[in-house]
Amino acid sequence: MKNQEIFVTKPSLPPLSEFLPYLQKIWDTRLLTNQGPFHEQLEKELCIYLGVKAISLFANGTVALVAALQALRLTGEVITTPFSFVATAHSISLSGLKPVFVDIEPNTLNLDPSQVEAAITDKTTAIMPVHCYGHPCDVEAIQLIADKYGLKVIYDAAHAFDVECHCGSVLTHGDLSVLSFHATKVFNTFEGGAIVCEDLEIKKQIDQIKNFGIVNELEIPAVGFNGKMSELNAALGLLQLKHLKNWVEQRKTIDQCYRAKLAGVPGIRVIKIAEQKANYAYFPILVSADYPITRDALYKKFKDAGIHVRRYFYPLISNLPPYQKIQSAKKLELPNANSASEQVLCLPIYPDLQINEVERIVALIRSQ
Repeated sequence: MKNQEIFVTKPSLPPLSEFLPYLQKIWDTRLLTNQGPFHEQLEKELCIYLGVKAISLFANGTVALVAALQALRLTGEVITTPFSFVATAHSISLSGLKPVFVDIEPNTLNLDPSQVEAAITDKTTAIMPVHCYGHPCDVEAIQLIADKYGLKVIYDAAHAFDVECHCGSVLTHGDLSVLSFHATKVFNTFEGGAIVCEDLEIKKQIDQIKNFGIVNELEIPAVGFNGKMSELNAALGLLQLKHLKNWVEQRKTIDQCYRAKLAGVPGIRVIKIAEQKANYAYFPILVSADYPITRDALYKKFKDAGIHVRRYFYPLISNLPPYQKIQSAKKLELPNANSASEQVLCLPIYPDLQINEVERIVALIRSQ
């Protein structure tokens, strides 16, 4: 019998029967968008679930990043990481700002605080770190630098739903944290995103930005756009919250299985997970020169076997045409990020992944 194909991730979905009552209510009320009852309920329930003060829901994580930059009225340059999904740098460019790339730490793959200070100029107004693969950045070191130079901090927390650092939710750090609820994320609303903030006045501004800048029927004091989450997406989010703890536990089991079975494989490095609460969003490995074949050769062997892994993040943002001419994008300035991009491979991880499928994946790695 031919092995079934395995994908790097699959959306976590509750039974359709549980979603139908929500759908029926939307049909009955005809309230489809514009901060309807499910939208408002989801914002409240997420605040409780995540232990944060305020959340503004969005149609997706990218527009949430753009809104966050706009809400803080930034100008000039924003220091960020090249080792991320393109939306991180794109949001900066789309906002009329210049991304300035700084290298990453080789062990965590997060923005290296020790490199940030040297990149600050008189045009720098903010830092946008990424909690890569859901592993918390060094939030204290980053905040010390931001306070010293009067900079704003916006965390791209797309991977960090319900992740904790040493002092509680990682989402409470910085001026704003931005989440993605894309279908591939631990918590998803088909498409969606959110901005987490501790300042209710900033939330008001963010809510206006995502609704064309509208305050009321007569007042539109600033430019905005349509970034609102629909009732359909919000309804799915409410239902997802009921299943999430169980799904994360299933992810944890898969993560632990990978770690145990990959231990001691020459040339394969597994990224150490944070000691605090994790969400097991991804399972990245680094394929070094000590491994018998290259990362790309291993990637091809997986594809040939019907196992769809991902080189996540490759190509590196700083090596893409829109950014490669920026001074800070030079490869010599970003050795750790370039090395990680050439070595990284994200293995499949999702609640429905069976242990025998994990064993099949590990066996392919061990067989080289």
